[in-house]
Amino acid sequence: MNIGQALLLGIIQGLTEFLPVSSSGHLVLGKTILGIPEQGITFEVFVHFGTLLAVVTVFRKDILILLQAFFSLFKKSSSENFSARYNNDDNLRLLIYLIIATLPAVFVGLLFKDFIEKAFNDPHLVCIMLIVTAIILSLTWFSKQTNKPLGLLNTVVMGTAQALAILPGISRSGLTISAGLYLKISGNEAARFSFLLAIPAILGATILQAGDLVLSGIQADFILVLLAGTFSAYISGYIAIETLLGIVRRGKLYWFAPYCFIIGLLGLILV
Repeated sequence: MNIGQALLLGIIQGLTEFLPVSSSGHLVLGKTILGIPEQGITFEVFVHFGTLLAVVTVFRKDILILLQAFFSLFKKSSSENFSARYNNDDNLRLLIYLIIATLPAVFVGLLFKDFIEKAFNDPHLVCIMLIVTAIILSLTWFSKQTNKPLGLLNTVVMGTAQALAILPGISRSGLTISAGLYLKISGNEAARFSFLLAIPAILGATILQAGDLVLSGIQADFILVLLAGTFSAYISGYIAIETLLGIVRRGKLYWFAPYCFIIGLLGLILV
């Protein structure tokens, strides 16, 4: 893989990580169609890190508030016990929701690590999963947005959706936001929680693979390739987040269903 290919794949990753069309699926198909040699999961992790930087940039104020809520737990001056603070502090509840909703992806990622890595090398499976994503997105046509709060059970459901989206071809943002819409959460709130939920998932995957990367080592020229992909993923990821937020606020998530279906079908025919 050269720097030009890395930039292209980084753009694909950034645009598709937050648009509900499956970034991992597009990376697998993109490398297959372009004839780029398989580099293992390392490149995918680095470009995912680029999109992590993008979501941190967009939601930096929310992240700062969540960090303040976390550190407030250790203040001895507060007279309220944890239960009272949980009930009275919206930001603390959101932090707890994010932690709990992250656990399903952690379990799936650790238990099925080898299977998931093999799935990244199976373009046919990716195409089938893209069609599944199309069906999930199309069903949001019938969802009705309300001001229903997130709630613990709803966030567990969205976290489980994220765990299922580890498979390439299943869109993480598409599945988690769709789950929120099915639960009658507003599109804006579902998208916000989905993007914030991506942070620990992507960060965890990056740290997990960093250990393997240190042990195996990489050549100096491949570091430049990784940096190029990370940079282009960051820029395009930022653009994708802002774009999707506007679309979800209008309740038009199903717009992406035909695209996923066509790409999946063409992939089955051509790959």
